[in-house]
Amino acid sequence: MSLPLFQVDAFTSRPFAGNPAGVVLLDAPKSADWMKGVAREMNLSETAFLLPEGESYRLRWFTPTVEVTLCGHATLASAHILWEQGRLEAGQTARFETLSGRLTARQLPDGWIGLDFPARLTEPVSAPDGLLAALGLDNALYIGRYFSTGQK
Repeated sequence: MSLPLFQVDAFTSRPFAGNPAGVVLLDAPKSADWMKGVAREMNLSETAFLLPEGESYRLRWFTPTVEVTLCGHATLASAHILWEQGRLEAGQTARFETLSGRLTARQLPDGWIGLDFPARLTEPVSAPDGLLAALGLDNALYIGRYFSTGQK
Protein backbone atom coordinates (compact mmCIF):
# COMPACT_ATOMS: atom_id res chain seq x y z
CA MET A 1 0.00 0.00 0.00
CA SER A 2 1.28 3.45 -0.91
CA LEU A 3 -0.01 6.79 0.41
CA PRO A 4 1.13 10.34 -0.36
CA LEU A 5 3.37 11.64 2.44
CA PHE A 6 4.80 15.16 2.58
CA GLN A 7 7.04 17.18 4.86
CA VAL A 8 6.16 20.88 4.88
CA ASP A 9 8.02 23.79 6.47
CA ALA A 10 5.21 25.89 7.98
CA PHE A 11 5.41 29.59 8.90
CA THR A 12 8.06 30.37 6.26
CA SER A 13 8.53 30.97 2.56
CA ARG A 14 12.09 29.54 2.60
CA PRO A 15 13.13 25.87 2.42
CA PHE A 16 14.68 24.37 5.57
CA ALA A 17 13.22 27.08 7.80
CA GLY A 18 10.01 27.43 9.79
CA ASN A 19 8.35 24.58 11.65
CA PRO A 20 8.29 21.19 9.85
CA ALA A 21 5.19 19.02 9.85
CA GLY A 22 4.32 15.75 8.16
CA VAL A 23 1.12 15.48 6.10
CA VAL A 24 -0.39 12.14 5.03
CA LEU A 25 -3.28 12.00 2.55
CA LEU A 26 -5.43 9.00 3.47
CA ASP A 27 -7.85 7.20 1.16
CA ALA A 28 -9.51 5.21 3.98
CA PRO A 29 -9.65 5.39 7.79
CA LYS A 30 -6.57 4.12 9.66
CA SER A 31 -6.17 3.08 13.28
CA ALA A 32 -4.66 5.44 15.84
CA ASP A 33 -1.82 2.94 16.36
CA TRP A 34 -1.03 2.98 12.63
CA MET A 35 -1.01 6.80 12.52
CA LYS A 36 1.15 6.98 15.64
CA GLY A 37 3.57 4.54 14.00
CA VAL A 38 3.84 6.74 10.91
CA ALA A 39 4.35 9.81 13.12
CA ARG A 40 7.08 7.96 15.02
CA GLU A 41 8.78 7.10 11.73
CA MET A 42 8.54 10.74 10.55
CA ASN A 43 10.01 11.85 13.91
CA LEU A 44 8.61 15.39 13.62
CA SER A 45 6.81 17.29 16.37
CA GLU A 46 3.50 16.54 14.58
CA THR A 47 2.28 14.61 11.58
CA ALA A 48 -1.18 15.39 10.19
CA PHE A 49 -3.51 12.80 8.68
CA LEU A 50 -6.21 13.95 6.25
CA LEU A 51 -9.22 11.87 5.22
CA PRO A 52 -11.88 13.30 2.85
CA GLU A 53 -15.34 13.55 4.48
CA GLY A 54 -17.91 15.05 2.14
CA GLU A 55 -16.87 18.66 1.49
CA SER A 56 -14.38 18.72 4.37
CA TYR A 57 -11.48 16.66 5.69
CA ARG A 58 -11.13 14.71 8.90
CA LEU A 59 -7.85 16.00 10.35
CA ARG A 60 -5.91 14.27 13.13
CA TRP A 61 -2.48 15.16 14.50
CA PHE A 62 0.02 12.77 16.06
CA THR A 63 3.35 13.27 17.75
CA PRO A 64 5.69 10.26 17.77
CA THR A 65 3.97 9.17 21.02
CA VAL A 66 0.40 10.58 21.29
CA GLU A 67 -2.52 12.14 19.43
CA VAL A 68 -2.97 15.87 20.11
CA THR A 69 -6.19 17.89 20.06
CA LEU A 70 -4.91 20.96 18.20
CA CYS A 71 -1.84 21.81 16.12
CA GLY A 72 -1.50 25.06 14.19
CA HIS A 73 1.56 24.42 12.05
CA ALA A 74 0.37 20.96 10.91
CA THR A 75 -3.04 22.46 10.01
CA LEU A 76 -1.29 25.13 7.97
CA ALA A 77 0.84 22.45 6.27
CA SER A 78 -2.28 20.37 5.55
CA ALA A 79 -4.09 23.25 3.87
CA HIS A 80 -0.99 24.03 1.79
CA ILE A 81 -0.78 20.41 0.57
CA LEU A 82 -4.49 20.28 -0.33
CA TRP A 83 -4.11 23.32 -2.62
CA GLU A 84 -0.68 22.32 -3.94
CA GLN A 85 -1.84 18.81 -4.86
CA GLY A 86 -5.08 20.02 -6.46
CA ARG A 87 -7.32 18.43 -3.83
CA LEU A 88 -8.84 21.90 -3.36
CA GLU A 89 -9.23 24.54 -6.05
CA ALA A 90 -7.44 27.87 -5.67
CA GLY A 91 -9.56 30.14 -3.50
CA GLN A 92 -11.61 27.26 -2.06
CA THR A 93 -11.83 27.24 1.75
CA ALA A 94 -10.24 24.25 3.45
CA ARG A 95 -12.57 22.79 6.09
CA PHE A 96 -11.24 20.43 8.75
CA GLU A 97 -13.20 18.36 11.26
CA THR A 98 -10.97 17.85 14.32
CA LEU A 99 -11.02 16.97 18.01
CA SER A 100 -11.13 20.76 18.60
CA GLY A 101 -14.14 21.28 16.32
CA ARG A 102 -14.26 22.69 12.80
CA LEU A 103 -11.19 24.62 11.66
CA THR A 104 -10.89 26.48 8.37
CA ALA A 105 -8.06 27.80 6.22
CA ARG A 106 -8.17 30.21 3.32
CA GLN A 107 -5.68 31.60 0.84
CA LEU A 108 -4.90 35.27 1.46
CA PRO A 109 -4.27 37.83 -1.31
CA ASP A 110 -0.60 38.15 -0.26
CA GLY A 111 0.03 34.43 -0.87
CA TRP A 112 -0.05 33.38 2.79
CA ILE A 113 -2.70 31.19 4.42
CA GLY A 114 -5.15 32.40 7.08
CA LEU A 115 -6.37 29.99 9.75
CA ASP A 116 -9.60 30.27 11.73
CA PHE A 117 -9.37 28.43 15.03
CA PRO A 118 -11.88 28.24 17.90
CA ALA A 119 -11.62 31.06 20.44
CA ARG A 120 -11.22 30.09 24.07
CA LEU A 121 -12.02 33.00 26.33
CA THR A 122 -9.95 33.43 29.47
CA GLU A 123 -10.99 34.65 32.88
CA PRO A 124 -8.96 35.71 35.92
CA VAL A 125 -8.08 33.01 38.44
CA SER A 126 -6.26 32.97 41.74
CA ALA A 127 -2.61 32.04 41.63
CA PRO A 128 -1.74 28.49 42.77
CA ASP A 129 -0.31 28.08 46.28
CA GLY A 130 3.33 29.05 46.49
CA LEU A 131 3.51 30.79 43.09
CA LEU A 132 3.29 34.38 44.39
CA ALA A 133 5.96 33.80 47.01
CA ALA A 134 8.23 32.20 44.40
CA LEU A 135 7.82 35.31 42.23
CA GLY A 136 8.26 37.72 45.13
CA LEU A 137 4.69 39.05 44.87
CA ASP A 138 2.19 39.70 47.66
CA ASN A 139 -1.05 39.74 45.67
CA ALA A 140 -1.79 38.86 42.03
CA LEU A 141 -4.35 37.50 39.59
CA TYR A 142 -3.15 35.53 36.58
CA ILE A 143 -4.84 36.85 33.43
CA GLY A 144 -3.86 35.09 30.23
CA ARG A 145 -0.09 35.54 30.04
CA TYR A 146 0.11 38.45 32.47
CA PHE A 147 -0.03 38.99 36.21
CA SER A 148 -2.06 41.86 37.60
CA THR A 149 -0.68 42.74 41.01
CA GLY A 150 -2.02 44.86 43.83
CA GLN A 151 1.49 46.31 44.14
CA LYS A 152 2.43 49.69 42.69
